[in-house]
Parts: sequence; structure tokens; C-alpha cells
Amino acid sequence: MQVVLPPRGITRVPGRHITDHQMRLYMKYRQTDSPPVAAAKASFSTSTAYRIEKDRRLPSQKKAPRGRRRPDPLARVFETDIAPMLKAAPGVRPVTIFEELLRRHPELGAGIRRTLERRIRAWRAIHGEEQEVIFRQTHEPGQRGLSDFTDMGELGVTIAGVPLDHRLYHFRLAYSGFEHAHVVLGGESFVALVEGLQNALWSLGGAPREHRTDSLSAAFCNLDRDAKDDLTRRYEDLCAHYGMRPSRNNRGIAHENGAIESSHGHLKRAIGDALLLRGTADFDDLAAYRGFIDEIASRRNARNAKRIDSERSALQDLPDRRTSDYEEVIVHVTSSGGFTLRKVFYTVPSRLIGHRLRVRLYDDHLDVFVGGTHLLTLPRGRPHPNGKHDQVVDYRHVIHSLRRKPMALLNLVYRDQLFPREAYRRAFDVLRKRLPDKKACRIMVDLLALAHERGCEAELANQLTADLNDGRLPDLNRLRTHFAPDPAQVPNVVVRLAPLATYECLIGTAEIGGAA
Repeated sequence: MQVVLPPRGITRVPGRHITDHQMRLYMKYRQTDSPPVAAAKASFSTSTAYRIEKDRRLPSQKKAPRGRRRPDPLARVFETDIAPMLKAAPGVRPVTIFEELLRRHPELGAGIRRTLERRIRAWRAIHGEEQEVIFRQTHEPGQRGLSDFTDMGELGVTIAGVPLDHRLYHFRLAYSGFEHAHVVLGGESFVALVEGLQNALWSLGGAPREHRTDSLSAAFCNLDRDAKDDLTRRYEDLCAHYGMRPSRNNRGIAHENGAIESSHGHLKRAIGDALLLRGTADFDDLAAYRGFIDEIASRRNARNAKRIDSERSALQDLPDRRTSDYEEVIVHVTSSGGFTLRKVFYTVPSRLIGHRLRVRLYDDHLDVFVGGTHLLTLPRGRPHPNGKHDQVVDYRHVIHSLRRKPMALLNLVYRDQLFPREAYRRAFDVLRKRLPDKKACRIMVDLLALAHERGCEAELANQLTADLNDGRLPDLNRLRTHFAPDPAQVPNVVVRLAPLATYECLIGTAEIGGAA
């Protein structure tokens, strides 16, 4: 009698404990061996092998499904209460159904919430509405560039201690991931788009064949039909200048712009982390903050340098020059010494009263022209969020008139914007508390005139701060002496020219004769 031993290192186990792996081994060996031999090789008993011959299902297929360990708490309410709510309002949240269910059946208790959420999820998988499918795209080099704006308020950036309300214009190439970010002080305006896009293309050194944006609703909001058509034409002209085909995703479908929408979060997280490492979100000026953003974008591009370089060869050549990245408007200077543009009043030198000015409107500043002559550059203002008008005032433009009418300062519409620094505002408040209004206005106007005429705005602000902190009122005579001399009293300097014969003594008579 021949005895078949199992392979070395394998011990037999009771048949009821065999695994799917052992079963598959047995079926493999059974193709060439008898049941006892195959069972020995698979490491289980011969009797188990004969049982398998009668039922060749895997052990896992023979297990009975596990039943419930406790009664279903939703058995009597799911079809009568929950399912009708899901059918009537397919988008309702499970927590809302949970709260309504407890209101109807308080005896169920708060412990059913997770069970309810699982049951709702399973019901929606079988009976729910069809969902939108995201179709992943293959991007070709040089084919598509995308633009979008993202709000940066959550990062808490400040400029010299003042919160900066701003957005980022964000450009990205879909294939290589090249990124460019530009700080935008206003909303999603066409001017901001033009400036940011051109900066991105010229830093990249080429232009893609297609430029894609979202609906840019903020740029078109509150515009009449003619203005919208004009804005659309200007956008098409911009793309044509760089040889790009303009395209937009459908309104409200953000994932159609997914190649840049998802990148928003990565960029903002990178900026947030960099601010944490920097130790502060406060910057000395806007230029410093813009340099900070440029550095972060450059670091991110450095990681994709090879891919970006390979896509550059597929980009279109740039035109010979940039196109205009401003909006041109004609304004009229009123007797108030300024003009109103986009709900913001701007002061200009009073000699321009009655003139029509040509204003080039950029995202962060205005260039003012008379004819073709550039006069001055003004910082751009924004109306208040509630729609109230704002003012951009330079006290130098109106100080000469205020000196003749100092009481006009008392109820001036733009009085708070007139003061160039916080120290001047504090000084006026203290003067009004401790002196009659007429005298307070006279002293304040004289202080502003002193700052303008002596060119000492910052230094005078420091002196005012020191006086106010010590409880003293500003002393005009002392301040005038401190910031002397008075330009109106500068002495005349008389220059006496020496006679030319004096210079002959320096070179000698012999050399003079020889030269003659």
C-alpha cells in the first residue's frame, strides 16, 4: 500500500477551515492527481477532498450572509416618512431629514443618525437622480491657456497695517502648468484681465492658440446691452491681437475651467504657507506684496521647468508690442476742483476747472491727460461695498483755496480723505475739542499749508504725534521755526564773478604769447 505524505512544511487542517487559496490549489493539483493526492498537496484531509468533489464552490461562496445584530430602527418609518421626503426634494441633506424625523418620532433617539445617513446613501445609489459625469481631457502643448480670478480676503494680508481688499488674476497653461499671478485691487474688471493676461504672456514669451475664461460675470454685471457688446468686442480684439481663439465655459459650470480652478486652491495654500513662514502678513507697500506673489509663482514654475520649456516651442510668437491695457474715458473738471469717475471723486489742480480731461483707467491708478500731454497720475479709488461714493483727495490741490476759506474744512464732504496721515486727523479732532471751530479750522489749514510749502509732511506728522501724546496743542510758531527757512523769505544770494584777467596770472604771460 502506497502512503502519500503532504509536502514538507505543510500540515493538514480540518476541512471546515480550508481557505479559498487551498481550494484553488486542490483544483489545480486535481487536474493531474487523484483526490487523496491533490488533498495532501493542498494540505487538507482526504474526506474533505471527497466532499469537494460533490460541491466545488469556494468556501467564501458557501458562507451565509451575516444577518442584523439588532432590529432595524428605521424599518417602520423609512418607506412611510423618509422615502417620500427624498422623492419630493432630491437635494435635501440627510441632517435635515434626521431633524425632521426626530420631530415626528422623538422616540427614535439621536443614535440613528449614522444609520440614517447610510440608508439614504444606499437609497440614492438605487433610486437617486443621475449625476453629472466629469470627462477628463488630454491637453496638447501650446493649445490652451486659462484665466480666472480668485478672492484673497481669507489670508488677511495688510499693507502698512491696513487690510488689503484684493483678488488675484491667475493665468495657467493647461499642458505644462505654467502659472502667473497678478494682484488686482478691484473686481473682475476687463482692465484687470487685460493687464494680467498681457503680463503673463510676455513673461512666458509666447501665446497659446486658445484663451479660455469663465463667464466673467463681474465684468459684465450691471452693464446695458451696448456696453456688454462693446466689452465683448474689446475682448475679441485683445485675443485677435495675440492670435488666440477666445472661449468660455458655461455659466455656473466651474469644473469646465477645472485646469485652473483646482490650481487656485494649490496656489492660495502655497501663499498661505509662505506667509506663515514669513511670520507676518503685513507688507510695507503694495510693490513688496506683488514681489512676494511673483516669487511664489516663480518657485512653482521652477518645479515644472522642463515641461514649460518644452511647451514654449509650441507657443505662437508674440506681436511686436502690447495692446492697450487701460480704458480711456473723457471727464469734465467741475467747480469743486475735481471730477467723478465710477462713483469716485478725484481732485486735480484747480487750474483745470472747466477743462475736459482724457483719463486712462488702469486697475490701480489713473493717468490724466490734457490733449496729448500727460499731467499727473492718481491712485485709483473704489466705491464702498454698499454703493456709496468715495473720494481720492490730494490736499495739495485745494490748500490754496482752503487758506482763503478755512471754515470750509468744518463740514467738507471729503474732509477725512483730505488729511494725508492719521496724525493730522487726530490733531484736528483735538483742536475741535479744545478750541472754537473757527480757530481750530484756521490752525488745521495752516498746518496743512506748512506741510505742503515746506515739503515736510512726514516730519510734521511725527511732531504732531509727539505733541498730542504729551497733551499739547500744536504750536504753529514753533513748528514754523523748526521747519525753517520759509521759502518766501529765503535771502537773495549775489554771485560776484571774478575778472578774466585774474585767470591770466594762473597760466603765465609766456604761455599766453606762445598760444597766440
